[in-house]
Amino acid sequence: MPSFGENLRRERELRSISLREIAESTKISVRFLEALEEDRVEVLPGGLFPRAFVKQYAQFLGLDSERAVADFLLQHGRPEPDVRRLPPPERRPLLTPGALFFGAVAVVALFFTLRAPQTEEEAPTAESAAPSSPAVLPTDRVYPPPAASPAARAARDTLLLTMTAQQECWVEATADGETIINRVLVEGESETLEARGEIVLSVGNAGGLSIRVNDQPGLPLGRSGEVRKNIVITRQSLPALVEGEEASSPDGQSG
Repeated sequence: MPSFGENLRRERELRSISLREIAESTKISVRFLEALEEDRVEVLPGGLFPRAFVKQYAQFLGLDSERAVADFLLQHGRPEPDVRRLPPPERRPLLTPGALFFGAVAVVALFFTLRAPQTEEEAPTAESAAPSSPAVLPTDRVYPPPAASPAARAARDTLLLTMTAQQECWVEATADGETIINRVLVEGESETLEARGEIVLSVGNAGGLSIRVNDQPGLPLGRSGEVRKNIVITRQSLPALVEGEEASSPDGQSG
């Protein structure tokens, strides 16, 4: 079974990311990053530093940082420092029996005061209590919104990208500038995302991923093991990314 450090290194290499890139982004020295990948925890500083290093490393790769920290502690957990606890202070009653008696009398008196009937001046009238509602004229009409024109419907068309892993493959995809997925897809796993204007796709094993755009089969992204970054998918670039000649051009005519 791979160790914690071996799993970290494998996830990094699947994304074709160097230790230098992680060090420049997280400000963690390459020496400490190598120690994490080689399970040499004795090289790391003490205290909470190892957990922080693992968390930043995982976040940079797009992994679940909390799970990564838990896995690290499971394999390399360090005992918590012994904290000496002081004995609890002696508890003393806060209220004497006499104070409890007078408090009970005050509660009963308050209860009967609140239950006393309101006078005619204090009681709210039905007219003042009822909220006022806006008057509705009998001639008012509610008309349905006008139907959208074909041009307006076309402007709302979206891009739909379906990715299926033929082999294990790292994938990062953004939709309209927002990162939607950044992880490894296992063989046979599929993911679908939607965008209004632009999808940018990066893969760590181009030959191991097949795509469909707007339900049209996509052309191969590259060879097995090849890294492709920043593949831009828009309605304008769609004809160059899908199979056949029926891909629609931006003006709606066949390309």
